[in-house]
Amino acid sequence: MLIATPQSMPFEAALPLQSGASIRGYSLSYETYGTLNADKSNAVLICHALNASHHVAGVYAGQDKSEGWWDNMIGPGKPLDTNRFFVIGVNNLGSCFGSTGPMHVNPDSGQVYGADFPVVTVEDWVNAQARLLDALGIQKLAAVMGGSLGGMQALSWTLQYPERVAHAVVVASAPNLTAENIAFNEVARRAIVTDPDFHGGHFYQHGVIPKRGLRIARMIGHITYLSDDVMNEKFGRKLRDAATRGELQDYLYSTQDVEFQIESYLRYQGDKFAEYFDANTYLLITRALDYFDPARSHGGNLTQALARATCKFLLVSFTTDWRFSPKRSREIVKALLDNKRDVSYAEIDAPHGHDAFLLDDARYMRVVSSYFDSVEKEITA
Repeated sequence: MLIATPQSMPFEAALPLQSGASIRGYSLSYETYGTLNADKSNAVLICHALNASHHVAGVYAGQDKSEGWWDNMIGPGKPLDTNRFFVIGVNNLGSCFGSTGPMHVNPDSGQVYGADFPVVTVEDWVNAQARLLDALGIQKLAAVMGGSLGGMQALSWTLQYPERVAHAVVVASAPNLTAENIAFNEVARRAIVTDPDFHGGHFYQHGVIPKRGLRIARMIGHITYLSDDVMNEKFGRKLRDAATRGELQDYLYSTQDVEFQIESYLRYQGDKFAEYFDANTYLLITRALDYFDPARSHGGNLTQALARATCKFLLVSFTTDWRFSPKRSREIVKALLDNKRDVSYAEIDAPHGHDAFLLDDARYMRVVSSYFDSVEKEITA
Protein backbone atom coordinates (compact mmCIF):
# COMPACT_ATOMS: atom_id res chain seq x y z
CA MET A 1 0.00 0.00 0.00
CA LEU A 2 1.29 3.44 -0.96
CA ILE A 3 1.73 5.64 2.11
CA ALA A 4 1.37 9.35 1.42
CA THR A 5 3.17 12.08 3.38
CA PRO A 6 1.92 15.68 3.14
CA GLN A 7 4.62 18.32 2.76
CA SER A 8 4.64 22.11 2.64
CA MET A 9 6.92 24.50 0.78
CA PRO A 10 7.10 28.17 1.94
CA PHE A 11 7.73 31.02 -0.51
CA GLU A 12 8.60 34.47 0.76
CA ALA A 13 9.15 36.21 -2.60
CA ALA A 14 6.03 37.83 -4.04
CA LEU A 15 4.21 35.98 -6.80
CA PRO A 16 2.84 38.41 -9.41
CA LEU A 17 -0.76 37.54 -10.31
CA GLN A 18 -2.69 38.01 -13.55
CA SER A 19 -4.94 40.54 -11.84
CA GLY A 20 -2.04 42.91 -11.25
CA ALA A 21 -1.92 42.11 -7.54
CA SER A 22 0.69 39.87 -5.93
CA ILE A 23 0.95 37.57 -2.94
CA ARG A 24 3.93 36.91 -0.72
CA GLY A 25 4.66 34.81 2.32
CA TYR A 26 2.57 31.93 1.00
CA SER A 27 3.06 28.18 1.11
CA LEU A 28 2.04 25.29 -1.13
CA SER A 29 1.05 21.88 0.20
CA TYR A 30 2.16 18.94 -1.89
CA GLU A 31 2.81 15.21 -1.91
CA THR A 32 5.20 13.08 -3.93
CA TYR A 33 5.03 9.41 -4.84
CA GLY A 34 7.74 7.19 -6.29
CA THR A 35 11.40 8.04 -6.77
CA LEU A 36 12.94 10.81 -8.84
CA ASN A 37 15.53 9.27 -11.14
CA ALA A 38 19.14 10.42 -11.38
CA ASP A 39 18.63 12.88 -14.24
CA LYS A 40 15.22 14.02 -12.89
CA SER A 41 13.49 13.11 -16.13
CA ASN A 42 10.62 10.97 -14.78
CA ALA A 43 8.59 13.62 -12.93
CA VAL A 44 4.83 13.85 -13.58
CA LEU A 45 2.82 16.77 -12.19
CA ILE A 46 -0.85 16.17 -11.33
CA CYS A 47 -3.16 19.20 -11.38
CA HIS A 48 -6.36 18.94 -9.36
CA ALA A 49 -9.96 19.91 -10.05
CA LEU A 50 -12.30 22.14 -8.05
CA ASN A 51 -12.74 20.32 -4.74
CA ALA A 52 -9.66 18.07 -4.78
CA SER A 53 -6.21 18.62 -3.32
CA HIS A 54 -2.56 17.57 -3.29
CA HIS A 55 -3.59 14.20 -1.81
CA VAL A 56 -3.69 12.44 -5.15
CA ALA A 57 -2.80 8.84 -4.29
CA GLY A 58 -2.10 6.42 -1.47
CA VAL A 59 -3.34 6.61 2.10
CA TYR A 60 -2.12 8.34 5.22
CA ALA A 61 -0.40 6.18 7.81
CA GLY A 62 -2.94 4.77 10.25
CA GLN A 63 -5.91 6.01 8.21
CA ASP A 64 -7.29 3.20 6.07
CA LYS A 65 -10.07 5.31 4.55
CA SER A 66 -7.93 8.20 3.34
CA GLU A 67 -7.34 7.24 -0.29
CA GLY A 68 -6.14 10.00 -2.59
CA TRP A 69 -8.75 11.31 -5.02
CA TRP A 70 -7.05 9.66 -8.04
CA ASP A 71 -5.79 6.55 -6.22
CA ASN A 72 -7.29 4.25 -8.88
CA MET A 73 -5.11 5.96 -11.49
CA ILE A 74 -1.82 6.50 -9.64
CA GLY A 75 0.30 4.08 -7.65
CA PRO A 76 2.45 0.95 -7.98
CA GLY A 77 1.35 -1.05 -11.02
CA LYS A 78 -1.44 1.42 -11.88
CA PRO A 79 -1.80 3.34 -15.18
CA LEU A 80 0.52 6.05 -13.86
CA ASP A 81 2.94 3.68 -12.20
CA THR A 82 4.84 5.13 -9.25
CA ASN A 83 7.40 2.34 -9.61
CA ARG A 84 8.42 4.09 -12.82
CA PHE A 85 7.46 7.74 -12.35
CA PHE A 86 7.95 10.39 -9.69
CA VAL A 87 4.48 11.87 -9.25
CA ILE A 88 3.82 15.27 -7.66
CA GLY A 89 0.44 16.49 -6.42
CA VAL A 90 0.15 20.19 -5.53
CA ASN A 91 -2.67 21.98 -3.73
CA ASN A 92 -3.55 25.18 -5.58
CA LEU A 93 -3.02 28.61 -4.09
CA GLY A 94 -6.33 29.80 -2.64
CA SER A 95 -7.52 26.31 -1.81
CA CYS A 96 -8.61 25.18 1.65
CA PHE A 97 -6.53 22.00 1.93
CA GLY A 98 -3.22 23.33 3.17
CA SER A 99 -1.88 25.82 0.64
CA THR A 100 -2.30 29.48 1.55
CA GLY A 101 -5.89 30.56 1.02
CA PRO A 102 -8.67 32.80 2.35
CA MET A 103 -8.58 31.08 5.76
CA HIS A 104 -4.95 32.08 6.32
CA VAL A 105 -3.43 35.28 7.69
CA ASN A 106 -2.29 37.98 5.28
CA PRO A 107 1.31 38.76 6.33
CA ASP A 108 0.87 42.37 5.18
CA SER A 109 -2.14 43.09 7.39
CA GLY A 110 -1.93 40.50 10.15
CA GLN A 111 -5.61 39.69 9.50
CA VAL A 112 -7.24 36.61 7.99
CA TYR A 113 -7.61 37.16 4.24
CA GLY A 114 -11.26 36.16 3.95
CA ALA A 115 -12.85 37.93 0.98
CA ASP A 116 -9.66 40.00 0.55
CA PHE A 117 -7.68 37.06 -0.79
CA PRO A 118 -6.50 38.11 -4.26
CA VAL A 119 -8.19 36.80 -7.38
CA VAL A 120 -6.28 33.83 -8.79
CA THR A 121 -6.34 32.30 -12.27
CA VAL A 122 -5.27 29.04 -13.87
CA GLU A 123 -2.17 30.85 -15.12
CA ASP A 124 -1.33 31.95 -11.57
CA TRP A 125 -1.58 28.37 -10.34
CA VAL A 126 0.75 27.19 -13.08
CA ASN A 127 3.29 29.89 -12.18
CA ALA A 128 3.13 28.84 -8.52
CA GLN A 129 3.57 25.18 -9.49
CA ALA A 130 6.59 26.11 -11.60
CA ARG A 131 8.18 27.74 -8.54
CA LEU A 132 7.62 24.56 -6.56
CA LEU A 133 9.28 22.48 -9.28
CA ASP A 134 12.21 24.92 -9.28
CA ALA A 135 12.59 24.34 -5.54
CA LEU A 136 12.53 20.57 -6.13
CA GLY A 137 15.21 20.90 -8.81
CA ILE A 138 12.95 19.67 -11.61
CA GLN A 139 13.46 21.62 -14.82
CA LYS A 140 11.39 19.52 -17.22
CA LEU A 141 8.35 17.33 -16.65
CA ALA A 142 7.96 13.96 -18.31
CA ALA A 143 4.26 14.84 -18.25
CA VAL A 144 1.67 17.13 -16.75
CA MET A 145 -1.76 15.59 -16.22
CA GLY A 146 -5.16 16.72 -15.00
CA GLY A 147 -8.89 16.23 -15.36
CA SER A 148 -11.59 18.90 -15.63
CA LEU A 149 -10.12 22.12 -14.16
CA GLY A 150 -6.89 20.15 -13.75
CA GLY A 151 -6.91 19.55 -17.50
CA MET A 152 -7.09 23.30 -18.06
CA GLN A 153 -3.99 23.70 -15.91
CA ALA A 154 -2.20 20.96 -17.87
CA LEU A 155 -3.08 22.75 -21.11
CA SER A 156 -1.91 26.06 -19.70
CA TRP A 157 1.42 24.51 -18.70
CA THR A 158 2.10 23.72 -22.37
CA LEU A 159 1.55 27.38 -23.26
CA GLN A 160 3.25 29.12 -20.33
CA TYR A 161 6.26 26.78 -20.08
CA PRO A 162 6.42 24.86 -23.37
CA GLU A 163 10.09 24.05 -22.89
CA ARG A 164 9.41 22.40 -19.52
CA VAL A 165 6.80 19.83 -20.64
CA ALA A 166 7.39 16.71 -22.73
CA HIS A 167 3.81 15.37 -22.59
CA ALA A 168 0.40 16.69 -21.54
CA VAL A 169 -2.52 14.44 -20.56
CA VAL A 170 -5.76 16.45 -20.63
CA VAL A 171 -8.84 14.55 -19.43
CA ALA A 172 -12.51 15.61 -19.56
CA SER A 173 -11.59 19.24 -20.04
CA ALA A 174 -12.15 22.21 -22.36
CA PRO A 175 -10.36 25.24 -23.83
CA ASN A 176 -12.83 27.49 -21.96
CA LEU A 177 -16.22 27.29 -20.29
CA THR A 178 -19.45 27.57 -22.25
CA ALA A 179 -22.01 30.19 -21.23
CA GLU A 180 -24.07 27.39 -19.66
CA ASN A 181 -21.16 26.32 -17.49
CA ILE A 182 -20.51 29.90 -16.38
CA ALA A 183 -24.21 30.18 -15.56
CA PHE A 184 -24.11 27.09 -13.32
CA ASN A 185 -21.08 28.53 -11.51
CA GLU A 186 -22.78 31.89 -11.02
CA VAL A 187 -25.95 30.36 -9.56
CA ALA A 188 -23.79 28.36 -7.14
CA ARG A 189 -21.86 31.49 -6.15
CA ARG A 190 -25.07 33.44 -5.59
CA ALA A 191 -26.29 30.71 -3.26
CA ILE A 192 -23.17 31.28 -1.15
CA VAL A 193 -22.96 35.08 -1.15
CA THR A 194 -26.69 35.48 -0.32
CA ASP A 195 -26.45 33.13 2.66
CA PRO A 196 -27.01 35.31 5.77
CA ASP A 197 -23.98 33.67 7.36
CA PHE A 198 -21.64 34.79 4.54
CA HIS A 199 -21.04 38.28 5.98
CA GLY A 200 -19.36 39.59 2.83
CA GLY A 201 -16.81 36.79 2.95
CA HIS A 202 -15.62 37.62 6.48
CA PHE A 203 -17.71 34.99 8.22
CA TYR A 204 -14.67 33.66 10.11
CA GLN A 205 -14.80 36.74 12.35
CA HIS A 206 -18.41 35.92 13.22
CA GLY A 207 -17.71 32.29 14.10
CA VAL A 208 -20.14 30.97 11.48
CA ILE A 209 -20.02 29.15 8.14
CA PRO A 210 -22.43 29.80 5.24
CA LYS A 211 -23.42 26.14 5.16
CA ARG A 212 -26.76 26.65 3.47
CA GLY A 213 -25.13 28.34 0.51
CA LEU A 214 -22.38 25.72 0.31
CA ARG A 215 -24.95 22.92 0.37
CA ILE A 216 -26.89 24.40 -2.54
CA ALA A 217 -23.70 25.13 -4.49
CA ARG A 218 -22.60 21.52 -4.12
CA MET A 219 -26.02 20.18 -5.08
CA ILE A 220 -26.00 22.27 -8.26
CA GLY A 221 -22.49 21.16 -9.11
CA HIS A 222 -23.19 17.52 -8.40
CA ILE A 223 -26.12 17.46 -10.80
CA THR A 224 -23.80 18.59 -13.58
CA TYR A 225 -21.19 15.92 -12.80
CA LEU A 226 -23.60 13.01 -13.41
CA SER A 227 -25.31 11.90 -16.59
CA ASP A 228 -29.08 11.59 -16.90
CA ASP A 229 -28.68 7.84 -17.51
CA VAL A 230 -26.70 7.32 -14.30
CA MET A 231 -29.12 9.37 -12.24
CA ASN A 232 -32.07 7.41 -13.63
CA GLU A 233 -30.33 4.08 -13.08
CA LYS A 234 -29.30 4.89 -9.49
CA PHE A 235 -32.41 6.73 -8.37
CA GLY A 236 -35.09 6.96 -11.05
CA ARG A 237 -38.27 8.22 -9.43
CA LYS A 238 -37.86 6.08 -6.34
CA LEU A 239 -39.29 7.42 -3.13
CA ARG A 240 -37.51 7.15 0.18
CA ASP A 241 -38.69 4.32 2.43
CA ALA A 242 -40.53 6.75 4.68
CA ALA A 243 -42.51 8.02 1.71
CA THR A 244 -43.61 4.55 0.66
CA ARG A 245 -45.16 3.70 4.02
CA GLY A 246 -48.65 4.69 5.10
CA GLU A 247 -50.87 6.97 3.06
CA LEU A 248 -48.69 8.04 0.12
CA GLN A 249 -51.14 10.66 -1.08
CA ASP A 250 -51.21 12.36 2.30
CA TYR A 251 -47.42 12.15 2.63
CA LEU A 252 -46.59 13.68 -0.73
CA TYR A 253 -48.77 16.71 -0.38
CA SER A 254 -48.52 17.41 3.34
CA THR A 255 -44.74 17.77 3.71
CA GLN A 256 -41.89 19.70 2.19
CA ASP A 257 -39.42 17.13 3.45
CA VAL A 258 -37.24 14.87 1.30
CA GLU A 259 -39.46 12.55 -0.72
CA PHE A 260 -37.38 11.15 -3.59
CA GLN A 261 -34.11 9.25 -3.23
CA ILE A 262 -32.33 11.67 -5.56
CA GLU A 263 -33.26 14.49 -3.18
CA SER A 264 -31.84 12.55 -0.25
CA TYR A 265 -28.63 11.86 -2.18
CA LEU A 266 -28.13 15.50 -3.16
CA ARG A 267 -28.76 16.72 0.38
CA TYR A 268 -26.26 14.20 1.71
CA GLN A 269 -23.63 15.43 -0.77
CA GLY A 270 -24.38 19.04 0.10
CA ASP A 271 -24.21 18.45 3.84
CA LYS A 272 -20.89 16.61 3.54
CA PHE A 273 -19.37 19.32 1.33
CA ALA A 274 -20.42 22.13 3.68
CA GLU A 275 -18.49 20.47 6.51
CA TYR A 276 -15.08 20.60 4.82
CA PHE A 277 -14.99 23.16 1.99
CA ASP A 278 -14.38 26.87 2.38
CA ALA A 279 -16.93 29.25 0.87
CA ASN A 280 -14.39 31.87 -0.25
CA THR A 281 -12.31 29.13 -1.87
CA TYR A 282 -15.37 28.00 -3.82
CA LEU A 283 -15.85 31.53 -5.15
CA LEU A 284 -12.18 31.86 -6.10
CA ILE A 285 -11.90 28.53 -7.89
CA THR A 286 -15.12 28.80 -9.87
CA ARG A 287 -14.04 32.27 -11.01
CA ALA A 288 -10.70 30.82 -12.16
CA LEU A 289 -12.68 28.29 -14.18
CA ASP A 290 -14.75 31.06 -15.75
CA TYR A 291 -11.73 33.22 -16.62
CA PHE A 292 -9.68 30.52 -18.35
CA ASP A 293 -9.59 31.16 -22.08
CA PRO A 294 -6.17 31.02 -23.77
CA ALA A 295 -7.71 32.00 -27.11
CA ARG A 296 -9.02 35.33 -25.79
CA SER A 297 -5.75 37.14 -26.44
CA HIS A 298 -5.72 35.69 -29.97
CA GLY A 299 -9.07 37.02 -31.08
CA GLY A 300 -10.75 33.77 -30.10
CA ASN A 301 -8.52 31.76 -32.43
CA LEU A 302 -7.61 28.57 -30.53
CA THR A 303 -5.23 27.40 -33.23
CA GLN A 304 -3.14 30.53 -32.81
CA ALA A 305 -3.31 30.23 -29.03
CA LEU A 306 -2.01 26.66 -29.01
CA ALA A 307 0.81 27.36 -31.48
CA ARG A 308 3.14 27.84 -28.49
CA ALA A 309 2.68 24.24 -27.35
CA THR A 310 5.47 21.93 -28.47
CA CYS A 311 4.91 18.78 -26.41
CA LYS A 312 3.00 15.60 -27.24
CA PHE A 313 -0.59 15.30 -26.11
CA LEU A 314 -3.14 12.74 -24.97
CA LEU A 315 -6.71 13.98 -24.71
CA VAL A 316 -9.53 11.86 -23.28
CA SER A 317 -13.25 12.65 -23.21
CA PHE A 318 -16.41 10.76 -22.25
CA THR A 319 -19.54 10.51 -24.36
CA THR A 320 -22.04 11.33 -21.59
CA ASP A 321 -20.05 14.20 -20.11
CA TRP A 322 -22.29 17.16 -20.94
CA ARG A 323 -20.45 19.64 -18.74
CA PHE A 324 -17.11 19.13 -20.57
CA SER A 325 -18.39 17.42 -23.68
CA PRO A 326 -16.28 15.53 -26.24
CA LYS A 327 -16.92 18.40 -28.63
CA ARG A 328 -14.78 20.65 -26.43
CA SER A 329 -11.89 18.17 -26.38
CA ARG A 330 -12.14 17.84 -30.15
CA GLU A 331 -11.73 21.62 -30.44
CA ILE A 332 -8.37 21.28 -28.69
CA VAL A 333 -7.41 18.28 -30.83
CA LYS A 334 -8.20 20.17 -34.05
CA ALA A 335 -6.26 23.25 -32.97
CA LEU A 336 -3.23 21.10 -32.11
CA LEU A 337 -3.43 19.20 -35.38
CA ASP A 338 -3.69 22.51 -37.24
CA ASN A 339 -0.32 23.26 -35.65
CA LYS A 340 0.98 19.81 -36.69
CA ARG A 341 1.44 18.70 -33.10
CA ASP A 342 1.64 15.05 -31.99
CA VAL A 343 -1.82 14.28 -30.58
CA SER A 344 -3.55 11.12 -29.38
CA TYR A 345 -7.28 11.27 -28.65
CA ALA A 346 -9.65 8.79 -27.00
CA GLU A 347 -13.40 9.31 -26.73
CA ILE A 348 -14.66 6.79 -24.19
CA ASP A 349 -18.26 5.56 -24.44
CA ALA A 350 -19.00 5.65 -20.71
CA PRO A 351 -22.32 6.25 -18.93
CA HIS A 352 -21.03 8.15 -15.90
CA GLY A 353 -21.02 11.76 -17.10
CA HIS A 354 -18.25 14.14 -16.05
CA ASP A 355 -17.38 11.99 -13.03
CA ALA A 356 -16.14 9.29 -15.42
CA PHE A 357 -12.63 10.75 -15.31
CA LEU A 358 -12.41 9.65 -11.66
CA LEU A 359 -13.85 6.16 -12.14
CA ASP A 360 -12.56 2.72 -13.13
CA ASP A 361 -13.46 2.35 -16.78
CA ALA A 362 -11.21 -0.41 -18.18
CA ARG A 363 -10.86 1.23 -21.62
CA TYR A 364 -9.97 4.58 -20.08
CA MET A 365 -7.38 2.99 -17.80
CA ARG A 366 -5.83 1.07 -20.71
CA VAL A 367 -5.51 4.24 -22.79
CA VAL A 368 -3.71 6.10 -20.00
CA SER A 369 -1.54 3.11 -19.13
CA SER A 370 -0.49 2.62 -22.75
CA TYR A 371 0.33 6.30 -23.09
CA PHE A 372 2.56 6.31 -20.05
CA ASP A 373 4.29 3.19 -21.37
CA SER A 374 5.30 5.28 -24.39
CA VAL A 375 6.39 8.15 -22.11
CA GLU A 376 8.66 5.77 -20.17
CA LYS A 377 10.19 4.42 -23.37
CA GLU A 378 11.20 7.96 -24.34
CA ILE A 379 12.78 8.52 -20.93
CA THR A 380 14.79 5.29 -21.00
CA ALA A 381 15.71 5.39 -24.70
